[in-house]
Amino acid sequence: MSRAYVNPLGLQLAPCTYCGFCEKHGCGNYSKSSPQTTIIPVLMQRPNFALRTNSEVLSIDKAPDGSRASGVTYIDANGDSFFQPAEVVVLCAYPLENTRLLLLSQIGEPYDPQSGEGVVGKNYCYQVMSSATVFYDEEFTNGFVGAGALGMVIDDYNGDNFDHSGLGFIGGGYIACHTTNARPIESHPVPDNVPSWGSRWKKAVRENFLKTTSVGVHGSSMAHRSNYLDLDPTYTDAHGRPLLRMTYDFTLNDRRLTQHLTPVAEQIANGMGGREVKVNIRRGSYDSVPYQTTHNTGGTIMGADPKSSVVNRYCQSWDLPNLFVAGAGLFPQNAGYNPTGTVGALAYWSVDAIINQYLRQPGPLVQP
Repeated sequence: MSRAYVNPLGLQLAPCTYCGFCEKHGCGNYSKSSPQTTIIPVLMQRPNFALRTNSEVLSIDKAPDGSRASGVTYIDANGDSFFQPAEVVVLCAYPLENTRLLLLSQIGEPYDPQSGEGVVGKNYCYQVMSSATVFYDEEFTNGFVGAGALGMVIDDYNGDNFDHSGLGFIGGGYIACHTTNARPIESHPVPDNVPSWGSRWKKAVRENFLKTTSVGVHGSSMAHRSNYLDLDPTYTDAHGRPLLRMTYDFTLNDRRLTQHLTPVAEQIANGMGGREVKVNIRRGSYDSVPYQTTHNTGGTIMGADPKSSVVNRYCQSWDLPNLFVAGAGLFPQNAGYNPTGTVGALAYWSVDAIINQYLRQPGPLVQP
């Protein structure tokens, strides 16, 4: 929020104080439009609403004839298991857990990368990130002060905004400079040729923490047959259920994309008057250890045909008509931009269909 605001439900949001902890922390200032700020306090006043915290859904249960979802089985903080009956089930955990719950509940055909058949877990996409960090001697950038969306973005290399002739890839990405990510402990930018630990590293962190900024490339990710999600055959969680297994690596399209866009970010960074520039580009195979982005898509994709998608255009399961799925798992590809805005739009679209179509006449909203 740039200024104080009261939303249509009467809940108050305060102006942002630019504390810099926006993306990965809750907002004690009530400036972020998170559900716990914008709608949950109103819902909690309703007699037909219950918020069950510290609980985890174990499975989506089906009616004896397998024609519909009968509810969900969940476990609470005490380890007690409950069955919650439901006329409508909305699966909105996260793209990865949504996929896992469908697989665990044996809803939809799991994707098989060898045959190309199956849909659940198919089209897993990530994003291709790179950047160029600028280090200054005198200028203070104070990157620890900022808001989640505070920055400048250029779209010249996003999507089809530029000529791809002879480049050997499709898609693109935005190039941006944000003041939002210099969180203490987590953020410690140092120039090249600095050890990763020890006194020299500490000295470099101390000298550069307040005097750096980054020009980032937020690249798209296209689906590939070899990138998918399934249940791990070996590892299980605390309840004995298989964990989700991610099989993923950067494709040739990803590599060509980042090789084309990263030099543009480097050129911009070199023109910003710093002492030196450090280029961070994805090389070799995908590594899940260093944080890059949390914009996962695919696994529960939307489409017009049950043979190639998990849900129809209303986010309704092809297999169980009273099961709806939300989230970025609906996307068959991952664009350069974050999926958040479209995820919200699809959620409104789906809920409108549930209220004004499904509840009036339960059943498939789209005939296969």
